[in-house]
Amino acid sequence: MWHNRRVPQRDDATPPRDPQQIIDEQRREIERLREDLRHSVEDLRRSEAERQRLRREIEKLNEQLDAARRAVYRQAAPFARGTRVAEPRRPGRKAGVAYGRCAHRPLPTQVDETFEAPLPSHCPHCSAPVRRLRVATQYQEELPVQRPLIRAFHVHIGACTRCQRRVQGRHPLQTSDALGAAAVQLGPQTVAFAVLLNKRFGLPYGKIAALLRDRFGLTVTRGGLVHAVHRAARQAQPTYETLCATVRGSPVVTADETSWRVDADLQWLWAFVTPETTAYAIQPGRGLAQAAHIIGVDYAGVLQRDGWQSYRQFKQAAHQTCLAHLLRRCRALLLDYPAQPFVTKVKAILQAALATRDRYHDGTISDHGLAVARGLYIERLGHLLTRPPSRLLRVRRFQGHLVVEYDAVFSFLFDPTLDATNWRAEQALRPAVVTRKMCGGGNRTRRGADSQQVLTSILRTADQRGLDATDILVTLLTARTPSVPEILQTAPTVH
Repeated sequence: MWHNRRVPQRDDATPPRDPQQIIDEQRREIERLREDLRHSVEDLRRSEAERQRLRREIEKLNEQLDAARRAVYRQAAPFARGTRVAEPRRPGRKAGVAYGRCAHRPLPTQVDETFEAPLPSHCPHCSAPVRRLRVATQYQEELPVQRPLIRAFHVHIGACTRCQRRVQGRHPLQTSDALGAAAVQLGPQTVAFAVLLNKRFGLPYGKIAALLRDRFGLTVTRGGLVHAVHRAARQAQPTYETLCATVRGSPVVTADETSWRVDADLQWLWAFVTPETTAYAIQPGRGLAQAAHIIGVDYAGVLQRDGWQSYRQFKQAAHQTCLAHLLRRCRALLLDYPAQPFVTKVKAILQAALATRDRYHDGTISDHGLAVARGLYIERLGHLLTRPPSRLLRVRRFQGHLVVEYDAVFSFLFDPTLDATNWRAEQALRPAVVTRKMCGGGNRTRRGADSQQVLTSILRTADQRGLDATDILVTLLTARTPSVPEILQTAPTVH
């Protein structure tokens, strides 16, 4: 038992210690402990700093990883896509009757020149005489050799008998009233061709000048081409404003934007698209003021767009966010966090909604069935968004994005005529992206940017409406004053 234990007795032979000595030892021990504590605090601070550095490095690497993954889906040359696949899939559609008939060039209906291809007198293999069996016909479609067509306009000049003001005649083919030192002008077809090469195909002015010189025998400087294109844009300014007004009055507009350099400064190329009209705008920012430059801040139609925050500031508009962007984020997150519950369920809901849309268009689901499915998807997504936020930063950001986009996710199920993505605007930006790569990233001057947005809007709209862009440009260039061609004054009715 504990009370039977022997209590140690103090050895009276041990001499008592000096109190001052004990105090000094305790002071030294305290100093040692303080020094250890100071080192521990410093180690802790260094560890915390290293932890923060590693956290920032991880976030940076994650962003680079996301950028690399996104680059896989972007348009790029084969040599820019990383490691080449050993046995790549053959491009194009599969061979076979089920995938289309075997096509060839049709026989021409008109022959301009006929040549004979006679047989040689002796066989080229054994030198024996050759006997004619039959005559076959081969056709060749060739470009004609073109040289500049020089027109001379004898301009009649007179004066008014009343006010004595100078009056000058003008032929319908003239593009300018200039005389004297500026009497030699480029014709409307030439300027229209230069506009197409530069604004549609992205060819630099130097190469356009070389093409005109080598192929057509027409000598023109880069500066002359620049001035001619700027004049075409000036003549087309009222037409551009008409297109902007048409987009502004459309009940549904699809919008997107991409970076664009003007005099090496970062600006933004905006695209606002309807099924029949496209309006581009190069603006110095990416906010509401720039987005509203075309459609107005009080736009009250349906805005189909991606998740960029500036679009959500159109308070009077109904919105449809791009489901392709949301699904792309889901796929990127699932690469890092496979089977993550929240992301997996969101992806399944979005894919089911798109499948329901397709079934409705195919006629396999009724209006009532569409309404029931729509309510189910809205309820499921809302239930997911009420759950506690994820501990994963990227998933938590995705949750927050869906919270603010919640009302714009399923608008296409309320109105099946709406698109579930902003593909129209992305398609409209693709030619500009190609031009950006070929022409140094944008325009050198603000005037060049203004001409870019005007002329590309007209060319894109002409393509959408099935019109001849060259005829439109010639009409604009030969007008006495800037005006709107009758064919572009009103948008066609979309059925």
